[in-house]
Amino acid sequence: MNQQVDKKVFNVEDIIIASHTIKDVISPTPLQYNHLLSERYGCHVYLKREDLQSVRSFKIRGAYNRIKQLTEDELKNGIICASAGNHAQGVAYSCHLLNIHGKIFMPSTTPKQKVNQVKFWGKEDVEIVLVGDTFDDAYEKAIECSREENRTFIHPFDDPEVIAGQGTVAVELLNDCPEKIDYLFGAIGGGGLMSGVGTYLRHYSPGTQLIGVEPQGASGMKESLLKGEVTSLTEIDPFVDGAAVKTIGSMTFNICKEIIDEILVVPEGKVCTTLLSLYNENAIVVEPTGALSVAALDMYAEQIKGKTVVCIVSGGNNDIGRMQEIKERSKIYEGLQHYFIVQFPQRPGALREFLDDVLGPNDDISHFEYTKKNNRETGPALVGIELKDKGDYKPLIERIKAKGFLYREVNKDSTLFQMLV
Repeated sequence: MNQQVDKKVFNVEDIIIASHTIKDVISPTPLQYNHLLSERYGCHVYLKREDLQSVRSFKIRGAYNRIKQLTEDELKNGIICASAGNHAQGVAYSCHLLNIHGKIFMPSTTPKQKVNQVKFWGKEDVEIVLVGDTFDDAYEKAIECSREENRTFIHPFDDPEVIAGQGTVAVELLNDCPEKIDYLFGAIGGGGLMSGVGTYLRHYSPGTQLIGVEPQGASGMKESLLKGEVTSLTEIDPFVDGAAVKTIGSMTFNICKEIIDEILVVPEGKVCTTLLSLYNENAIVVEPTGALSVAALDMYAEQIKGKTVVCIVSGGNNDIGRMQEIKERSKIYEGLQHYFIVQFPQRPGALREFLDDVLGPNDDISHFEYTKKNNRETGPALVGIELKDKGDYKPLIERIKAKGFLYREVNKDSTLFQMLV
């Protein structure tokens, strides 16, 4: 999937040059000490707030740096890109600023908020094409179109100028951090951010442990490093859309395998719990990818005690329409939301018996729907039960069995869950 790039080998000097190229376009983002997280983990936690960037993600850095290097001949027929949404905004912003026509391919599943933002930043200078279900689908169509229309393709991660632009995040955080950084956590989708940031830190802060974080449903870098080569995933969960990539970059793979200390894989449900926590406890609005770095802290709780930690909050382009799904995924991950298909016995009052004798004092029915509309008296029903404490799950199951209700746990059947919930 990766294009060949005709350029010298990427190095730290490219990042320094990029920081001068983009300085008048990007907004330097704050490195904020977070008291709540620091107290929770017994360390010093700083958040690099790329969600406060002009386009609410770090992607503007790499996109503008790459586009700014293009020659007149490369710009003659306009440019083109594929993106899950944030790179698209960076490209759109750059197109309008530099008066360049851009064609932007995004998956049909892209949150509406991101699509609207691309339109806002690009205005009349960009054309948006929604196609396919994943970034990789959009990528293939964009490459095809770039050949047909002879447009210059702006890769979202596997390009030295893009990587250099993303690396400028590290220039800022090293300038701003008052302490030696022991650990840095950053999201990995295609690998551009950690390739750039990691390269800079390896040179100027060699003692910093570099931890890449991927969503469980799209752990392409982890899989590739385990196999020793770029490995395409056959299926991905697109929920953490900014990091949902089937095939990482060949250049980013080669960089990350040399500089990254560990890749952590975080379940999507944990990402949702962290996203809600950042909002409720810190008034920080992030998208799922933006929560990845903070979500990984639990997995390193012992190692980071007493240390200085930086988490890159990579983006804040979250669609409010997704919040219900985010809450649902969080509750399921935390063991507080359970779904069952219950076959009620053929006797009067069975439903009332279920409510009175099966539900605990703190349990709530969050969903109830007969699966056979023409047999409501004795037919099976999809029942959602919300618990206040995950410890209430075992007693709930015991009561269901004791009362003789036939049931099936939907949570434990992924195919059934996707069909019904």
